Amino acid sequence: MLQLDKKECFIALGKFLSQFSMDANSKNETVLYNDLFYDDFIDLIHLSQSHNGWFTPEQVYFALNSWAEALTDKNLSLWLSKYSFDCAQDDKKKVKTVGLILAGNIPLVGFHDFLSVLISGHNVLVKTSSNDQHLIKFLAKYLIAVNPEIKNSITFTDGKLENFDAIIATGSNNTARYFEFYFKDKPSIIRKNRNSIAVLDGNETHEDLVNLGEDIFRYFGLGCRNVSKLFVPKGYDFKNFFEAIYKYKDVIFYEKYSNNYDYNKAVFLMSNFKLLDNEFLTLKEDPSYASPISSVFYENYEDLETLKSRLELEKEQIQCIVSNDLIPKSIAFGQTQKPQLWDYADSVDTLEFLINL
Repeated sequence: MLQLDKKECFIALGKFLSQFSMDANSKNETVLYNDLFYDDFIDLIHLSQSHNGWFTPEQVYFALNSWAEALTDKNLSLWLSKYSFDCAQDDKKKVKTVGLILAGNIPLVGFHDFLSVLISGHNVLVKTSSNDQHLIKFLAKYLIAVNPEIKNSITFTDGKLENFDAIIATGSNNTARYFEFYFKDKPSIIRKNRNSIAVLDGNETHEDLVNLGEDIFRYFGLGCRNVSKLFVPKGYDFKNFFEAIYKYKDVIFYEKYSNNYDYNKAVFLMSNFKLLDNEFLTLKEDPSYASPISSVFYENYEDLETLKSRLELEKEQIQCIVSNDLIPKSIAFGQTQKPQLWDYADSVDTLEFLINL
């Protein structure tokens, strides 16, 4: 199956996903196979929370909207234009089977790897997370309906991964050590825990800080692209920060988040940690990057150049940096959960890895 045909399949999928929104679903009669998939997909969106309690309709719709925006002819063409694809589909010797071990912390978190394997010309063998096993399988069925030939390139398995040539696996730091040992004889990308940070200097506007709230609270803070730590200048006043994130106060009415807030706050207080608290988020001064759900760590800095040097040394722990251009290659406030196709996890070029297998 030619890459152009696969690209057209994903463009069709993007058009399908563009029909679904938290505000209102809007059926487009020009979209392929709506009669087979449209109503069932709406049902699945609203069933997702029963499969994973963190997958509320709002969070699922956000993920779908992000993929609808990504899967356009313009974006796919721009993404693919920088690569040279020598893996011709009619040369079966060059086509590899790539195993995927997917995470399940946010909806469709592994879809970029799935897309990358297929668009690079290889076959994909997918082991989904038990926390997110329905959405990606549904989208795969849609792709197969658009072009049945792609079915030969897609396999899902619930058991042990076998008969693969390379692996892309995502997990915790502990599982990554297991992956590195188990897959040591295969070409691999092994992803570990990473966290995202924001660097503030006190000159941020109210809108900047509101957008920072999006980086913190989207997906309840469960993603590696969620901001889990703030670096602030010594003597920073958090008053403006708390006023800006008040917009997100309703997060506390979601039971799973509220339970985490109560538990983590109690643990901090019993340990006599000093906290800043607004009744739905705690701020704790802490040198670590990984804060628990409903909490954000912070740390003071005195010199921005010294901080830049430290962040460079600790870059293996960091997924994204948010700032108003205080740090090189940082992301604008409110954009962490809107990555482009060419924004690779851990800054590892997945497509380049796949092309060179």
